[in-house]
Amino acid sequence: MKNRALIEFVFPTVNDGKFYLKKVVGDKIEIKSHIFGDGHDEINARILYKFGKQKTWKNSPLFHKSNDEWEGSFLVEEIGSYFFTVEAWVDHPLDWYKSTIKKIAAEETVAVEILIGKEHLVKIAKKAKGQHQKKTKEIISIFSDSKKYNQALEILQQKDLLEIIKLYPIIENSTVYGVTQEVKVEHKKTEFSSWYEFFPRSTSSEIGKHGTFKDCKIAIDFVHKLGFDVIYFPPIHPIGNSHRKGKNNSTKSLPGEPGSPWAIGNELGGHKAIHPELGSMQDFEELVKYASNKNIDIALDIAFQASPDHPYVKQHPEWFKWRPDGTVQYAENPPKKYQDVLPFNFETDAWESLWEELKSVFLFWAEKGVKIFRVDNPHTKPFIFWEYVINEVKKKFPETIFLSEAFTRPKIMARLAKLGFTQSYTYFTWRYSKQELTDYMNELTKGELKDYFRPNFWPNTPDILPYYIQNKGLEISAIRFVLAATLSSNYGLYGPVYDLLETAPMTGKEEYFNSEKYEIRNWDWQTITPFRKLITQINRIRKENPALQKTNNINFCQNDNPQLLSFIKTEGENKLYIIINLDPEYTQSGFCRLPKDQLSLKHDTAEVKDLISGEKYVWDKDWNYVELNPKICQLHIFEIK
Repeated sequence: MKNRALIEFVFPTVNDGKFYLKKVVGDKIEIKSHIFGDGHDEINARILYKFGKQKTWKNSPLFHKSNDEWEGSFLVEEIGSYFFTVEAWVDHPLDWYKSTIKKIAAEETVAVEILIGKEHLVKIAKKAKGQHQKKTKEIISIFSDSKKYNQALEILQQKDLLEIIKLYPIIENSTVYGVTQEVKVEHKKTEFSSWYEFFPRSTSSEIGKHGTFKDCKIAIDFVHKLGFDVIYFPPIHPIGNSHRKGKNNSTKSLPGEPGSPWAIGNELGGHKAIHPELGSMQDFEELVKYASNKNIDIALDIAFQASPDHPYVKQHPEWFKWRPDGTVQYAENPPKKYQDVLPFNFETDAWESLWEELKSVFLFWAEKGVKIFRVDNPHTKPFIFWEYVINEVKKKFPETIFLSEAFTRPKIMARLAKLGFTQSYTYFTWRYSKQELTDYMNELTKGELKDYFRPNFWPNTPDILPYYIQNKGLEISAIRFVLAATLSSNYGLYGPVYDLLETAPMTGKEEYFNSEKYEIRNWDWQTITPFRKLITQINRIRKENPALQKTNNINFCQNDNPQLLSFIKTEGENKLYIIINLDPEYTQSGFCRLPKDQLSLKHDTAEVKDLISGEKYVWDKDWNYVELNPKICQLHIFEIK
């Protein structure tokens, strides 16, 4: 073995290449590596990368920074899979050049070194192109003539020779890192989206009447005006009758109560059927097209569980775990109990047929035009199942987005993201203070999570009414909304309960009183309230500013008030400085530091425009005064010029 360069680590990587990194078209992949060799010879290194099944590897240089740490990058320009690794070698021509320059500086004779250099240049000439090849041959001719020693010295001290040596490296006895890392490049919506959740059955204009897909068009028009681009429906399938839940999660339902949509299946069908009161399959497909014409995607909830009345229970009893008394234990998520739901038995001997059927559920709805799925409680199903299903679905529908609804332990949430879930629910819902928010965002965007875990921030869900906003008014709901929409490039709201400020809880629980999960509600799909006006404005600002269309570009800034959260987001020339008042009751003020170095400001004076109010200011100091009254405005979004 003659290779002397060592490569110890290459970053980023996910489980040493077992899982892929997640990026979108146009992203720059920043590579770091620890590379060194024995002795004092010059080491050189480069990134090797290719797209898809291409046989030829492209390359991009790595640059030595300090302490044997190297950095470089390459762009991903197509949707699909890129692969990269790192190659390093002892660069004899470069080593010769640098050592010869040192000897010249020490006024030593370098006649022999010139002849050695000629040998290196002969190899380089075979690789060089155009004018570089012509120049290299001229230098070889001069180096070959001992009478032209002084001319050779002049050439050695010119930049042209070093440039040629770097452009056409002689790679011999190289070391290639043993792990090839995949990068999955996806479309823009995986990284930037605004979700709005509502129940289709709650769209009727008549109080108490079950809504239909045709009624949903009015709601879609309204959500479109608010500026959202994903509408997420809870399950739309037939609802079981056995152990049907009543109002406020009562274990006994009264006649006419609709039950929970998550109790999927009855004699009319299961996961591939539609609840008849919503309409027909044709109605649904027309609704998907209607939304698409407004640049809105319909996302469906996929919950792999079954009502006791689901056809699966009779047709495939082998997919369930039967107890000695002839029953199946209903689903539980302590302290919650779901008497109307039966879990699948993923340890069944018939697991292959179960997997194939569940895979076919995704494919069925994808063929109906649905390309986004919110997956209910994926952490309660085997990891290997999700890896298989997601990969299989994406083979046929590569643009599919899978949102993981897993409020569970951090490593489990991370594993699901590694396995292929495109986006993930997070702990944002329970992060309130400045320190909590800062620490959590840095965890998501500065550590290893940034390479594969795409957060989607939700202030609320049908299951969760956080204590922090219970029985409160506009101010706290608005603060939580603007935090979600500016900290994360993907965010969502469960509305209209949220934007109409319904915050009454079940006593002692983080759950809504008169929850829409168990009854039909009627909502105002017309009135533009102050809160809805703010939502519309923020969604417009997000679409107009690329800096808000990424999550990992956040950097927090100093200020002197613990109730003010300040941070910058930049993308190219789009530079935003955002300040949010975390106090829903009182005006907060203070001095905020403008990080001119991070913003690459060339002058001491910066012109800033508040995208919320439209007001303009000139900041000529490092620390600038701000004041936010939560009853008037919860935040500044300053565009820096």
